[in-house]
Amino acid sequence: MSSPEIPQTRTEESLGDLVSELTGDLSKLMRQELELAKAEIRQEATKAGKATGMLAAAGFAGYLTIVLLSFALVFALGAVMPLGWAALIVAALWGIAGAVLYTSGRAKLRTVNPKPERTVETLKEDVEWAKHPTK
Repeated sequence: MSSPEIPQTRTEESLGDLVSELTGDLSKLMRQELELAKAEIRQEATKAGKATGMLAAAGFAGYLTIVLLSFALVFALGAVMPLGWAALIVAALWGIAGAVLYTSGRAKLRTVNPKPERTVETLKEDVEWAKHPTK
């Protein structure tokens, strides 16, 4: 009795075909990952844009509050002195506040070092290690 022939269920592929298929799959996967990353970045940028808009509106509302409170102070002082002098006093108060903030901010700004010292140092160490990896 002869044994029946078993049909081949798996096609024989060459190594080149397998590598080509693997490369194609990896390429497709990378494109899909990039598209996903782009979509996520767009979504996060939209959220950040909305949050920035809200913060800007809050800043504007705060600015208007300060202006209106300044006018209220001028009119309150105007009840006991001429409005011109009241406005001058409020303006002088704002000038003093601005000068104090300016000098404080300028002093803090002078302490800022734009050069990332630790990063530069570690990069120098990495370069040295790359030149002499056995040390």
